[in-house]
This record gives sequence, C-alpha cells and structure tokens, in this order.
Amino acid sequence: MIAAAPGGESDTMMPDALERRLALWRGRALRVALVAGVLALLGLLLDPQGFFRSYLIAYLFWIALPLGAYGLVALHHMVGGGWGFVIRRILESAAATLPLMALLFVPLLFGLDDLYPWARPETVAGDALLQHKQPYLNVPFFAGRAALYFSLWIGVVSVLNRLSARQDGSGDPAISRRLQLLSGPSLPLYGLTVSFAAIDWAMSLEPHWFSTIYGMLFVAGQGLATLAFATVALVMLADLPPLVAVVRPKHFHDLGNLTLAFVMLWAYMAYSQYLIIWSGNLPEEITWYLHRGAGGWQYLGVALIFLHFALPFLLLLSRRTKRSGEALLRVALLLLALRFVDIYWLIAPAFSPRLFTFGWLDVVLPVAIGALWIAAWTRNLESWSLLPNDPNMDGGS
Repeated sequence: MIAAAPGGESDTMMPDALERRLALWRGRALRVALVAGVLALLGLLLDPQGFFRSYLIAYLFWIALPLGAYGLVALHHMVGGGWGFVIRRILESAAATLPLMALLFVPLLFGLDDLYPWARPETVAGDALLQHKQPYLNVPFFAGRAALYFSLWIGVVSVLNRLSARQDGSGDPAISRRLQLLSGPSLPLYGLTVSFAAIDWAMSLEPHWFSTIYGMLFVAGQGLATLAFATVALVMLADLPPLVAVVRPKHFHDLGNLTLAFVMLWAYMAYSQYLIIWSGNLPEEITWYLHRGAGGWQYLGVALIFLHFALPFLLLLSRRTKRSGEALLRVALLLLALRFVDIYWLIAPAFSPRLFTFGWLDVVLPVAIGALWIAAWTRNLESWSLLPNDPNMDGGS
C-alpha cells in the first residue's frame, strides 16, 4: 500500500503488520460505534433532555484530543525534541479529525434550550443578568462563534499537516522553518479560541458564574488528555516497524516528563481557581463550588485530587516508571479515565446540583463518539508514514 499523507503525497510503504493492526482497530471501533449509536438513538427518543446533557459531556471529553493534538503539534514545531518526532503522526492524525468533530457538534445545536438557561426565552425574560448578557449569549451568535472556532482550527491544522506531508516527499529543511513560523502565532490562537469555546460550551451552562482561569483549565486538560492518548498509542504501536527501530526508553522518559508537567499545570490551574474564588467568598462565585462539594459530587472532587494529581505526580517522579513503556501506559490510561471524571465533575452538577447522577447514557454516548473518533483517527494514521521525513529528526531523537 502506498501511503499518501493528508494534503500531500508520500512514497513510504506502510508495513503490512501495521496496516493490519490499524484495520483491526478500525473495524472493532466501527462495530462498537454502530451498537452504541443505536442505543444512543434509543436514549434520544426516551429521554431527549438526558441525551443532550450526556452528549455534551461526551463531546467535551473527545474534542480535547484533536484540539490538544493541534496545540502539541504546534508546540513541537516550535521547540523540537525527540518526544515529538515519535508521536507527531499520532498527533497530526488526531488533529485531522477536527472536521468530524465539527460535524458531531451539530446535534448540540438542536438541544440548546435543554442545556443552556440563556437559550430559553422565558428564563431570560425573568432574569436581569441574562438580559444583560444576551448580546453575547444568544443562539445565532453562539452558533456563529462555534463555526468560527472550527474554521480557524481546521484551517491551521490543514496547513500544518499539508506542509508536513510535503516535507515527507521532498525532505526540504526549509519546510521545518515554515512550520515553525506558522506554529508561533497558531499557539496563542489555540489558547484564545479554546478559552472562548470553553466559556461558550461549558461555563455558560451556569451563566451567573464566571472564572477567568476556566479556559486555561481546559487548555491544560486537553494537553494532558492528548499526551496520555499519544502515549497509549505509541506503546501499542512501538513493537511494529518503523517505530520499533526508532523508539527508545529515552522517548518514553521525555513523554513522562512532559506528562508530569501537564499534571502539575492542570493542578495549578484548578487550585488557583478554587483559592481565588473561595477566598473571595462571593455568593455568585462560591455557589459553583458548593454545588460540587455536596450531594455526592464531593467524592469525585476527592478522586480528582488523589488520582488525577497526587498519584500520577508521585508515579511520574520515578525515572524507572518514565523509561518503561508498560508502566507509562498504565499511568496514561489512569489519566485518560480521570480526564473523563474531571469533565463530568465540571459539567454534570450544572444539571443536578444537589444530587450526584450518572445514567446509562453517560456510558453509551462517550463510547459511541469515542469509537467513531478512533475509527477516523486510525484511517488518518493509515494514510501516511508513521515517522516524518524531517531532517531535524536525527538531531531531535
């Protein structure tokens, strides 16, 4: 099979074993997506409101991977490093799923009045604060902003991937400089647009509450989730060519260090938001934490403290853990699971502030969206060489 990179050409031959493994993953993912999709449609018919609420949580979890991949690819083009070369194609293939995520965003537009108080005219009519925010929080502007975010994300990723594919064919070192120059402004663009998307899609669920750190909390979480996913994928593919000839313990060590940095960044953002709001003790701000500190939600908060921060932090301090693919795989899987718990803790109490809830749709919809996303990711990954033809690779490895 001749591999053709998205947006360009490549003469690299994909090894049969790798092609078979990716095809096996994709086939299984599509079968799971079909079954979960049927169950999700049943849930839509039986409980439309519950469907849209679970869909939003699942969507926010899975879109973190292509968006985090966009940010990490741009970061790698800026700073280099062997860690980025071995996972670059994993990340580029993940970022290339953004058109799919744009399509999967559309169902949310049909459930806005089930999700957001500002989308219900009767609620806005009786709330002076929502009336004040209506020039920003209204359905047409909300949809327009989402369209703008996706246009910018897909545009940037397409240009970066196209240049990367062109370099595969030519090996031109000048392309590395172009990728660096484009990645510089794309990083603040990523941070700005993701922050606004987090405000629109998540924080506006409780429009009386606000936090200036909220967007960066999502940025840190996306980077952490994507690093965890890329680590899992790398470990599961590292025994096959061409990665088997390149991947070494030092690459896992670098990924472990970067994951540790993102664990600490996420914890710093989460604690800073809590400290500022709790010390301010303003009723319109502190209520958000009160909803998440009782009724069963507090146990998720405790789990996040110990399992999302303390345990990975301690494990990733160990050089032995970071240089072992199997050990790092277990840490990465734990972090992926806890990323879903964090998203659930951030979003679900907006709908049930007094009592912890978790229904069957909260399982079905993440599985349905995730299986479809993994199928698209494997298709993208199969379409080009697993290692970039970058002249800086030897120096960065």
